[in-house]
Amino acid sequence: MSEITDFDSLRRAMAENGERPEGPARNARAEQLLVAAERLNIPLAVIEALGHQLKVYNYSSEKDKMFVPFARLLRMWDERPGDFDEYETHSLHWVFKWMSSGMLDQPHVPLASVEKWLGEMEHRYRLAGHSERAVRSAEFSVAAHIGDAARAERAFDAWLAADRDTMADCHACELHGQGWWRAECGRDEEALQLWAPVLEGAYTCAHEPHSVLASSLVPLLRLGRADEARANHLRGFRLVRPMESMRGAYADHVEFCALTGNEARGLELLAERPTYFTDGGQPRSKLEFLSVVVLLMERLAELGLDGQRVPGPAGRDWTAAGLAAHARGEALALAARFDERNGTTHVGERARARMARRPLVERLPLGVRAARPAAAAVTAPPPVQEARAAAAPGPDGPDGPDGLEGLLAEARRLSDTLRPNAVEAWAAVARAADGVELAARDRAEIADHAAIALGPAGAETFAQAAELYAEAGDPGEALAARARAAYVHALAEDDVDGALAAVAGPYDEILALYADGGTEVPQAAGVLMARARILMRRVHEAEGPVAEPVLRDAECAVREVLALVDGRTGDDVRLAARVAEGHAMLAELATRAGDAEAGAELFARAAAEFTEAGLPWFAVEYEARLAGLAHHLGDMVEAERALRAALEHGGPYLEPVGRAQLHLQLAEVVGGRGQADEAAEHALEAAHWADEAGEGPAFGAWARHQLGGYLVRQGRWAEAAEVLESALADLSAETHGDGPVVQTMWWLGDCLSELGEHRDAAERRLRAAEIARHWPEQHDHATLAHLAAESLGHAGLHADADQAYTRAGELWRTLGNVHGLVRSLRARAWLALRTDDGTDAARALMTSAVEECADALGATDDDEEARLRLVAELGHTHRQFGDLLARSAAEDADDDSIRATLEDALSQVAEAVAVFVALGEEGLSARTGAELAAGWLETDLGRPADAAARARAVLRAYPEPEAVDDDEEDEPARGRRAEAEQLLQVVAEQAAD
Repeated sequence: MSEITDFDSLRRAMAENGERPEGPARNARAEQLLVAAERLNIPLAVIEALGHQLKVYNYSSEKDKMFVPFARLLRMWDERPGDFDEYETHSLHWVFKWMSSGMLDQPHVPLASVEKWLGEMEHRYRLAGHSERAVRSAEFSVAAHIGDAARAERAFDAWLAADRDTMADCHACELHGQGWWRAECGRDEEALQLWAPVLEGAYTCAHEPHSVLASSLVPLLRLGRADEARANHLRGFRLVRPMESMRGAYADHVEFCALTGNEARGLELLAERPTYFTDGGQPRSKLEFLSVVVLLMERLAELGLDGQRVPGPAGRDWTAAGLAAHARGEALALAARFDERNGTTHVGERARARMARRPLVERLPLGVRAARPAAAAVTAPPPVQEARAAAAPGPDGPDGPDGLEGLLAEARRLSDTLRPNAVEAWAAVARAADGVELAARDRAEIADHAAIALGPAGAETFAQAAELYAEAGDPGEALAARARAAYVHALAEDDVDGALAAVAGPYDEILALYADGGTEVPQAAGVLMARARILMRRVHEAEGPVAEPVLRDAECAVREVLALVDGRTGDDVRLAARVAEGHAMLAELATRAGDAEAGAELFARAAAEFTEAGLPWFAVEYEARLAGLAHHLGDMVEAERALRAALEHGGPYLEPVGRAQLHLQLAEVVGGRGQADEAAEHALEAAHWADEAGEGPAFGAWARHQLGGYLVRQGRWAEAAEVLESALADLSAETHGDGPVVQTMWWLGDCLSELGEHRDAAERRLRAAEIARHWPEQHDHATLAHLAAESLGHAGLHADADQAYTRAGELWRTLGNVHGLVRSLRARAWLALRTDDGTDAARALMTSAVEECADALGATDDDEEARLRLVAELGHTHRQFGDLLARSAAEDADDDSIRATLEDALSQVAEAVAVFVALGEEGLSARTGAELAAGWLETDLGRPADAAARARAVLRAYPEPEAVDDDEEDEPARGRRAEAEQLLQVVAEQAAD
């Protein structure tokens, strides 16, 4: 830490401290700097140090410390106003507003003192000749805080009516306050209209759009604009996260999570800011924070998670229930202090209302990594809930009309129509029938469905069902149950031969029984289908090409099923399902035999048959298979149709992981035809459902990787950065391959660069380059090294940037990429110019760039396109060389030296003009730009005639305005003409002098 020896070193130290992160460390340094300023015995130094201290206190959690330095400043002003320069005079009056709001935030400051201070502010502003706009804004804040709506409206109107002057808050802050009042009054649309310029970036400041993004969340949700709310959360939280002073805005983001089913993310936000639970410097923002903590904790309790461990104040472990009680007690105590001070109940009412808010969206996927709390994740789809309701015993007990008989009837209806919840319905029958004597048929069906629920472990239970069917006098169904047992044996033991042996008996017996009229088609079809499924297992287990006998045996078995059932289905959906499944099996066999077209046709037929039978959920698997084949065959239209159909047909029955896979496939297809916005929506859904399925670290990370890429394509940099950082937490070379890891870092570097976070961008790009360094093909390595160098340069790390550009240049040379090499040399030249005595090095690097271009151009063969690209590169290099030389002309050098440098610059720019001429129409914009640059240099060298000639050459290059429809003349042309006319005007003024 440098020693403060004079006023200049003090100012440098204050500027340096101002760039540090908000917080106690910065505040402590400001206090040290004030002591150092006092030692200088310069009044203005003390004034500036006090102002610096005020600023860092205001932008921290220690806002309550502002009053002492301000009181001292005000006393100094009253005693010796001449010690204040113009800037500090302005600053003193400016921070009156901070004092007003600061007092309002402190419940121990009497309301009478706040009102007295408001009057003092009005008096001093009037003496200084300032508008009352800032005063009325402060009065509005007081009235709104205490709940005096009538006074608030009067002050609000007076605020807007008063003239804006240098004491008025910036446009961004004013619009935030005006929109906040509209939203507070329930006029959300008006609020968002007022906030639009801030949200769109037209107005910004140190705390905007941070605050507006946070304030917009609930109004957007109330208006049903959930997508915008999600985007504003991702953008806004990224801005708020590093700013300690923005606890109120941070609370808005926690509240958003609690109101959108993102409780887990809300907990992550609390964990990031443990000091927010206890920081007492601004009680009002602490009240806001604790209120939303209560909201989040009680939401968890509603989900059955009141015992879950949660982040809270340091010093003990917290459960959701315990933290809710603690935060509620502290919040209401704080609210009571405010209300006692204000003489109203307004603050307490607002706090209680906020704690009691209800979710506005059941579940809003964010795309970022955050698993849903366990108890909240298991939510049955509506049909299952209906089945559970149907399965509940009625008021008359198990024998009443709504009891066991009703359960049996409903279970049979569901199983006869192949409803997805039939197994659950039969399980409900089994529970209700405990201790009740049932007929053998009923017990057989209970056992049959219990075996289905057991999956591969159900063979023994199927055998029990078979015995019960036989006891009930249904030999056909008994044989079908034995066949099902054989099939699940194949699944469980991976023993196809054993399963075929087990099914052989039922197969022979059912054919004989069916021939004698002893059973019906459904039972015979059940045995034949089980045998076909067993033979299909051999096909599925084959690695690589499937042996022709295996394919033939399976196909014969499938066709046997179809021969039995086709044309006999009638209204029996079970038989219709056998036909559809048979065609799906033939599709699989055709695909494995190498006939993708036939496979696609048969999968489409199977899916259509399931849908026509009223069984769309069975079509999902085959629509998905069809999509894969269509993709393979290059039929992207059919692939997209099939994926959309699969999602539609699956409805509420799709498992989360299946839904995630379908959405991600659809994202890739839609994204492939350039629809990045819709592709992002599907990737977002894929990430959400992967998390729901517990596949966040694997499949979810891949979905987030894709989502981030689609957001990048739309230029949604802040949202993309949040998603990509979340993806990187789980992406790994072992699971996903190093390609996606590098691509994610690459995209993230692009985002951070666009957001101005250049150091972080450089870090990501360097990490990606280090991985790509080991790849056989080095183009990506070179590109990443070059991009990292750009970021390092923007971050002010010039030595590191030069090293990275040097490395990139070596790679470009190895790859034979002249354009990359030349651009790295040019970038190094500009970096060299920023160093002491770097002009010679900069000249040498630009000269090398010109030579590399010229050599490559001379070696170009007959590739005309490559030649023209090199010509353009050479022209841009000459132009940059000229700009660099002009920039290097030191103001303190002698006239001859400056003139010589400008002559060299003009020579390079003139060379650029000549090179661009060779490009014809394609080089027009570059040529006229260089022509104008040369013209300005001519004026600097005192050659007005030559400058005018160059300006006229530009005007001749573009049509006269009256000869072109204004709508057709492009902006660059208008800009060039305007600059040329400006140059002519300067030349005329020089001539007049």
